[in-house]
Amino acid sequence: MDGVILTPLKQIHHPKGDIFHAMKKSDDGFDGFGEAYFSTINQDDIKGWKKHTQMILNLVVPIGEIEFVIYDKESKKFFITKLSHNNYKRLTVKAGLWVAFRGIGKYNMLLNLASLEHNPNEAINIDLGEIKYEW
Repeated sequence: MDGVILTPLKQIHHPKGDIFHAMKKSDDGFDGFGEAYFSTINQDDIKGWKKHTQMILNLVVPIGEIEFVIYDKESKKFFITKLSHNNYKRLTVKAGLWVAFRGIGKYNMLLNLASLEHNPNEAINIDLGEIKYEW
């Protein structure tokens, strides 16, 4: 889907604790840095739909498993992926696309390396039922 990049990430295994890469400024999808935050989602709960008007999302799931659904209203197409420790990738989502996500594992955490600082007036939220998707 135009505006979505799925990038495999490096995991370095170490007997005292592993290293999980997330993003370098030289990576495809990096468009500046506004803020980084972690968010959790409970098993079987769904957050969304949200569309950012300017912010680029860079989503990584180091703990648990999360299903992401991206919707492009213009093409009426969906992009679906599940990210986890076993499918360790970064999902980059350009502004203008609708995003929703569902917790799969018992405890799920994502990291967003956002291109902009949070601004409540920069995003649009709608109810889950407004975009038809079979979860």
